[in-house]
Amino acid sequence: MKVTFQIEGGSPVQIECNAGDNLLELARRANVAIDAPCSGNGSCGKCRVKLIEGVLETIQSRHITDEEYEAGWRLSCNSKVLGDCTVFVPDIASAYQSRMKTADLSSPKEIAIFEDAKAELMDSGIAFTNRFRSVVVTMTPPTLEDTMPDNERLTWAIQEALGVENVKIPFGVMVKLASTLREHDFSVCVKGELQGDTFLCMELCPPEDSAIVGCAIDIGTTTVTMVLTDLQTGKLLAKGSSGNGQIRYGADVINRIIEQGRSGGKKKLQDAIIKETLTPIIANLCKTADISARSILRLAIGANTTMNHLLLGVDAEPVRMEPYIPSFFGWEGLLAGDLKLPANPLAPVLIAPNIGSYVGGDITAGTLASNIWDKDEMSLFIDLGTNGELVFGNRDFLMSCACSAGPAFEGGDISCGMRATDGAVEACTIDNVTMEPTLSIIGEENQRCVGICGSGIIDIISELFRCGIINAKGLFVREGDRVRRDQHGMGRYVLADATESETGREVAINEVDIDNFIRAKGAIFSAIDTLLQSVDMTVDCIDKVYVAGGIGSGINMKNAVNIGMFPDVELEKFHYIGNSSLTGAYAMVMSDAANEKCAEVAANMTYLELSTYPGYMDSFVAACFLPHTDARMFPNGVQEV
Repeated sequence: MKVTFQIEGGSPVQIECNAGDNLLELARRANVAIDAPCSGNGSCGKCRVKLIEGVLETIQSRHITDEEYEAGWRLSCNSKVLGDCTVFVPDIASAYQSRMKTADLSSPKEIAIFEDAKAELMDSGIAFTNRFRSVVVTMTPPTLEDTMPDNERLTWAIQEALGVENVKIPFGVMVKLASTLREHDFSVCVKGELQGDTFLCMELCPPEDSAIVGCAIDIGTTTVTMVLTDLQTGKLLAKGSSGNGQIRYGADVINRIIEQGRSGGKKKLQDAIIKETLTPIIANLCKTADISARSILRLAIGANTTMNHLLLGVDAEPVRMEPYIPSFFGWEGLLAGDLKLPANPLAPVLIAPNIGSYVGGDITAGTLASNIWDKDEMSLFIDLGTNGELVFGNRDFLMSCACSAGPAFEGGDISCGMRATDGAVEACTIDNVTMEPTLSIIGEENQRCVGICGSGIIDIISELFRCGIINAKGLFVREGDRVRRDQHGMGRYVLADATESETGREVAINEVDIDNFIRAKGAIFSAIDTLLQSVDMTVDCIDKVYVAGGIGSGINMKNAVNIGMFPDVELEKFHYIGNSSLTGAYAMVMSDAANEKCAEVAANMTYLELSTYPGYMDSFVAACFLPHTDARMFPNGVQEV
């Protein structure tokens, strides 16, 4: 029997199957993008498809109303195939494989964060120099009288041009040496790496192709971001991002580790990140920058511990099992050719060192970029994403920890949640009298509402609490036109009804959503509280708070404090530093000294395992209210927006 997936705006995909096969699993096998943040356990309600023809055996979920069920809507995760059928797969904005985005590097905002971080690192004594060189050499063509072989002719030319004693010509360069030299009349550009008194020849190309390029990559659990940079000047050549293809195996690292442990799981997860995600982004950016992928001579990657394991195809199961020991912290000697990345096969791949099972290289790279390791003041570094990672300290010490905030900050675990793409509510205010919302929606001027992203959720919950529409437990206690209840009495606040939304479905936030988010923000605050307690300090000791991560750019810090996600300190202490993992990877790929400093920062950082720390769970439970059960921790109360 066969199942046909009719993808909105795309071509149909057909796959053969057996009776009883799970529809979501079939979609994964067919490489059809269906959003499933919960990895198919039925809790999120995001994997909606519409049955067009045929029959499915489906358990009706609370996420599908009777009217929607009659219209053919099903959750793919709890649907089994009984015969040939056709299902419609909507191109919803929260789908994992968002349209690839290329940044406009003519905008000063796009390069300011990189330039600022570079300047601060240089002020700390980090030289932005590296060992990679590009040089044009011209040789005398051989004759019957001059029978020197090509490799010796090239070696002598490089020695003279660069002043090195030795030259290595690897097999991959040697096999095309004769044809390249003769095609360009023995005048070629040589690209490679200085290794002491030896030059490793990595590429031969036409003399006009002198670019040598570095590639910095942030592999997030949800989003992958990348930048190409000129290794000689540091100039940014192209920047882009895309959804992490692994997300169809679950929105969080635990579900992906479980999926990796199944038959063929390692290859599926590795292919999802390398073939489906990194390769297309690199190809797109090389096209934008008008360079050959073989000109990429070094790559640097900032990623959490699990993402690093899945990228390399290394078993990640020990990461989630006590005593939570990963297979590696650092990895040296990795080449692009080992991973079959579209770059020069001899290009070194630098992996920012992991600190622990749940504090990875993305935090090491971010800590490097934040420069808190070289400051006297006490700094708190917070990276918000699918997980929440924290670093606290100064030049004398650095403490780190991670909390399982879940995917709520990326729109997961929220009924109308989505990532920050077109149609997402990114900011909101509510009139205290009329209870009417004013929404800021990502996209064109007349863009209609599709769902709510992380920054929007923070604003909405803060505003609902400020206006007395919900209480400290997140329950609705005030009635109005925008507050509605289902047959069980569960309340929800409607941001856009079916006629006002882009999808024709109501966009609202309900009590379950609010409870999920309160748990997420509680995880962040309790982690901060526990980290401070571990060094016998309080929030009064914090001099600066650096907020990183994709969600950080849109966060209203005042609202984040109002709901008890961030500590109640002066707002002037908060600083948004962008995608610090990517910025740190940029520094690593550009600077040999920055790469060494990153390893030093990792080696000097202490990792605190929250799950085994006494009192952490008590702190977490206390933080699962708005803003907190202990009013003394938020003396300013709810601040007016």
